[in-house]
Amino acid sequence: MSRIHHHVRPPHLLLIQNRKLPQLLLNLQVPRCSSSSSDTAGAKAIGTTAAGQVQRLVLSNQGRSKLNPASDRGFYSSPRLVTHVDDHFLANLSALYRARIPENAEILDLMSSWISHLPEERKYKRVVGHGLNAVELARNSRLDHFFVKDLNAEPKLENADCSFDAVLCAVSVQYLEQPEKVFAEIFRVLRPGGVCIMSFSNRMFYEKAVSAWRDGSDYSRTQLVVQYFQCVAGFTQPEVIKQILPITGAPAEESQQQRKGSLFAWFQRLLQTGGGGRDPFFAVIAYRNFKPIE
Repeated sequence: MSRIHHHVRPPHLLLIQNRKLPQLLLNLQVPRCSSSSSDTAGAKAIGTTAAGQVQRLVLSNQGRSKLNPASDRGFYSSPRLVTHVDDHFLANLSALYRARIPENAEILDLMSSWISHLPEERKYKRVVGHGLNAVELARNSRLDHFFVKDLNAEPKLENADCSFDAVLCAVSVQYLEQPEKVFAEIFRVLRPGGVCIMSFSNRMFYEKAVSAWRDGSDYSRTQLVVQYFQCVAGFTQPEVIKQILPITGAPAEESQQQRKGSLFAWFQRLLQTGGGGRDPFFAVIAYRNFKPIE
């Protein structure tokens, strides 16, 4: 595991148009970035909400439960050098990163693996990876540093306040047992105007996904991530992006021989994808304090 040394630089000065700020942000006490850590574990019943504080809990105890309650470190001890979603999903993800993450940004890739799906042609100042398997992370050529940590056992990040321009989490948010605390930590390590991108599909390690996710629908899972952002004071209104492409049916005008062939191919694709066609792409995006004007 690499030891990471951080430095804190002053946040960028960004123009803000008050008309674009959500009304909630006008009542927030926005803290300055500092090298000291702040405790964001709980919410405070005060007249104005301090930015970065957890305002409410999203999940019940039952909603946090898993079919397999054993240690995540043990579950992920063997490296899995595979992609868990299809190429269509990954192309959408890279395109989204290309559009939302500026060049020379400093990035934290949470719950990462052997590939981060960042656009190959883009250069970034620093990419730090986090995950549960050191072998996978060591294979990730985009990472400058990485660290291994079980966020379900200890959701606190060791990274300095305001140290990243972007925090990413691809197809892993469903495994967080304490998402409120983790999202508060994401807020803390983001610079003002920094972006957080949570992407996911309908695939999962079923026994390791929390009950609220496992028993939900695509819509309810999307709303769950929206609530994760909304429970922490200071994030902008979450933006939802989704793309669902069904399997293309057989052509209407064709010979009987062609129809049999195309139907067989359609049925094969149906079996290979579990009945859902291409992996649906979902992303929920929010910024710390405000969205920079493009």
